[in-house]
Amino acid sequence: MSLTRRDFARNSAITGAGVALAGSAGVLATAPNALASTESETASEESADAHGGGVGYGPLIPDPEGILALPAGFKYRVITYSGKTKLESGEFTPSNHDGTATFDGPRGTTLLVNNHELKGPRANWKYPVPLTEGLVYDPAAAGGCTVVEVRPGGGVAEWVGIAGTSTNCAGGSTPWGTWLTCEENSDKAGTNGMTKDHGYVFEVDPVDRRANRDPKPLKFFGRYDHEAVVIDPKRGHAYLTEDAASPNGLLFRWTPPKGFAYGRGKFRALADDAGVLQAPKCFDSGGKFVDDLSRATKIGTVYGVDWVDVPDRDAKTTPVRKQFAAGEITRARKLEGMWWGDGGTYIVSSYAREESPVQHDGQVWFYDPKRRTLTLKVLLGVNPDPSKDGAFDGPDNITVSPYGGLVIAEDGEGVQHLFGATDSGRTYPIARNELNIGTEDEPEYSEFAGVTFSCDGRTLYASIQTPGIMLAITGPWKRQKRG
Repeated sequence: MSLTRRDFARNSAITGAGVALAGSAGVLATAPNALASTESETASEESADAHGGGVGYGPLIPDPEGILALPAGFKYRVITYSGKTKLESGEFTPSNHDGTATFDGPRGTTLLVNNHELKGPRANWKYPVPLTEGLVYDPAAAGGCTVVEVRPGGGVAEWVGIAGTSTNCAGGSTPWGTWLTCEENSDKAGTNGMTKDHGYVFEVDPVDRRANRDPKPLKFFGRYDHEAVVIDPKRGHAYLTEDAASPNGLLFRWTPPKGFAYGRGKFRALADDAGVLQAPKCFDSGGKFVDDLSRATKIGTVYGVDWVDVPDRDAKTTPVRKQFAAGEITRARKLEGMWWGDGGTYIVSSYAREESPVQHDGQVWFYDPKRRTLTLKVLLGVNPDPSKDGAFDGPDNITVSPYGGLVIAEDGEGVQHLFGATDSGRTYPIARNELNIGTEDEPEYSEFAGVTFSCDGRTLYASIQTPGIMLAITGPWKRQKRG
């Protein structure tokens, strides 16, 4: 059923601009160089004291080990380190850590499923995901997932969850306790050395290793450059992001077939064309079609959303995003991380440049499935000098914090942070990557990824993607004031 202009006008009156959502990031408009619904000068003035105005945990202290700067009272522990730590099989931890989620394991353990964003043939990588018997999709591909077990006494074990997939970037956890890993690469068999088609979502069970045998691509989610996925636990829809350009990528919604009951292993029983895959068509409060989400230039912008069926989800001859003519759907650049919370899903557009109608250095949208609206919660202006510490840009992986607001992994230019935002709009740094993988004259710092809290909320896990280091951060966490 289409969302009528009357429906949208009524919903807009309910939602309004600048919606306050518990645990929301909306309000990252106060970050340095952010553009808010107020004058940009006012936003800059507010942001000037954002790091020292009673929120957050104070300034970051340089790390003598040169890995992670943290506030006073916090500490970190290296959980896995590519090329240094080893799997149960004796092989080294794979490189290029990315999307991650935590799960309660047996006997008080914490289980983390960790993506490894490795693209192309295995020969291109020093530490690919090992080809564990029974867990391989395409033996030519380097990517996959590992499962990391953190024990109460401090011990760590790691094993392969899936291998032979490509460019496992983000993904998402399910309400029934599994992980959906997403391939951000859609090479077909015979391309770049691949022996099978790629661009799919796969399910990984962190608890039951037997459930991961004979990996099956969940083709009903479509074949394209996947980023993240979330499941609406009430309505059953899956929402998925696509990171692609020329033209820009799409947000997708998958509706399960009637009568489908979710649960462990249930996806395997579905046909490749099960359910309905759709892309969004957005319009403003005046009913005008919106071609690209970068058009929104004010925090609180609300768009109504209709959903348009994808003609050929497996992209047999034409990539999914190219199957739509101008005016049929709404696009966005660098659609990246998602996280379900507050009755909807937060959706990141990491940046937009010349390929988009309007340039920015990051958006976070909130999709409300009940009202079928997208509300702009974050808009970061283009960072004029990414080499300087203090300005945030390029949001990527996100998670809702048990202490209020969001925690965001930065994947921008220059200095890289984990940073938080209270639900009233104050932003604050949590960590800074100090591992220089460049040179002294031209320093380079890898992005953060895989940001997620332990199930008890005591530990924040995150990874430095290159070379691939998973870190556990602990300290005097506290409920953040509204500021």
